[in-house]
Amino acid sequence: MNISIIAVGKLKESFWREAIAEYSKRISRFSHFEIIELPESRISDNPSDAEIFSGLENEAKLMQSFLEKKGSYNIAMCVEGKPISSEELAREIDSAGVNGYSSVNFFIGSSYGLSDSVKKSCKLRISMSRMTLPHQLTRVVLTEQVYRAMTINAGIRYHK
Repeated sequence: MNISIIAVGKLKESFWREAIAEYSKRISRFSHFEIIELPESRISDNPSDAEIFSGLENEAKLMQSFLEKKGSYNIAMCVEGKPISSEELAREIDSAGVNGYSSVNFFIGSSYGLSDSVKKSCKLRISMSRMTLPHQLTRVVLTEQVYRAMTINAGIRYHK
């Protein structure tokens, strides 16, 4: 199983990158794992709804090739998604493999989220929390949760 996080924006702070690197190394025991960073659309400080929509659509175009990749189970990370447990995430990843998918892609948008077209193209929508989290932290937490899901599925005693 290949697992990818397709995220808008770059991790600027070293502590986020170090956390991601540690969990990425751990995940590599179980799966090919990568994070693909896409450029964020430039949006003014006080944008109109039309400017936000345009920015999200530009970011969606960059995500399109990943959404259309054959054999991919796509998951949108969005506030209106369903909150799930670590065990449920593990089952989703396992089920994707059992059902013939060769990869699982998680999509994280910019500070304005994901376009509706991206969300509609995904098989599942997940919310990390009802609270607003910085996208950098979301990426770290998601990476840890992917590692946790892998250990659950492998029967390793990381998950308590």
